[in-house]
Amino acid sequence: MTGIEELLLSRIRDVADYPEPGVMFKDITPLLADPAAFTALTDALASVAANTGATKVVGLEARGFILGAPVAVRAGLGFIPVRKAGKLPGATLSQAYDLEYGSAEIEVHAEDLSADDRILIVDDVLATGGTAEASIELIRRAGAEVAGLAVLMELGFLGGRARLEPALAGAPLEALLVV
Repeated sequence: MTGIEELLLSRIRDVADYPEPGVMFKDITPLLADPAAFTALTDALASVAANTGATKVVGLEARGFILGAPVAVRAGLGFIPVRKAGKLPGATLSQAYDLEYGSAEIEVHAEDLSADDRILIVDDVLATGGTAEASIELIRRAGAEVAGLAVLMELGFLGGRARLEPALAGAPLEALLVV
């Protein structure tokens, strides 16, 4: 384990039985509250942005906003929020996707992406991959290229990576931690 992995893991708190019994929630708020850990995380994700040749960063609501915005600033790139349906004013593109118990929809401002853009998607956790897969489709429908997906933590036992590999079509999936 590297020094950054140890630092990040030491600042992630396990919360048993949240949001429902049997679930072990990975709480990143202690990491965000620690300026050294948050800076190390931001630097690591900004390095991924540089390595992928990204021109913009997309953050997935809501914790992807917290991580993606400082990554974009650090990397000298623009930031684009992908939001839950109905939260953005103006013309949007939307993408529906299935959840374990139902469905959801995400949106992006159509004018924020162009064919010249290479997008790095940033989020906190890769679980089953449903939201990330929907964001990949949304970005491509907007005419932009997906440069990659970067997450703080991958919950490997949920199979999100296997689900996303076809959708990523060779673009990298970088997880700083795999649990």
